[in-house]
Amino acid sequence: MNTNTTIPLVLFLIFISGACTVKKDKKTPPEPSSCLPETEAEWQKILSEHQFQIMRQKGTERPFTGEYWDTKQKGTYHCAGCNAPLFSSDTKYDSGSGWPSFFAPICKESVETKSDRSLDTVRTEVLCRQCNAHLGHVFDDGPQPTGLRYCINSASLQLQEKK
Repeated sequence: MNTNTTIPLVLFLIFISGACTVKKDKKTPPEPSSCLPETEAEWQKILSEHQFQIMRQKGTERPFTGEYWDTKQKGTYHCAGCNAPLFSSDTKYDSGSGWPSFFAPICKESVETKSDRSLDTVRTEVLCRQCNAHLGHVFDDGPQPTGLRYCINSASLQLQEKK
C-alpha cells in the first residue's frame, strides 16, 4: 500500500474503533427502552404515515426524494423511531443511487442485518437493533475501506447536526 491509501485507512480504523469503544461503555447492543411502542398501533401514533410504511411495513421511498439523499451537513444520523445513533456523516458518500449511502454504521452493534427474499431477489435488510425498524438494505458494491453500501431511507433517519 502506498501512503495515499494507508493514512485514510488508518484514520478510518481509529475513528471506528473509537466510536465502538465509546459505545461499549454503555450497554451493547442497546437494550430496547421500556418506553418504546410495543404494538404497531402505538407506532402509528408516533410515526408519520410515510415513516410507518417504511420503518414498520418495510417499504421504501422513491430515489432522489428523501430529505437526506444529498445532504452534506456534518453530524450523526439517528433512528427516527427510537433515536439510537446509527451512522456518522463521516461515512456518508454519494453512491448515485438516490438514497443516503454510508460505508459503515457508527458501530456494527448499532444495526442488525437479515436476509430479505422479497421482490423475487435476495438482499440484505438493515434494521435498527434497538427498535427493529426497517432502515434499508446493504450491498457489497460500496467504496473502501469496507466495500459496503448501506442504502438507507431518509424517512428512517433523523440527522443531529454537529454544532
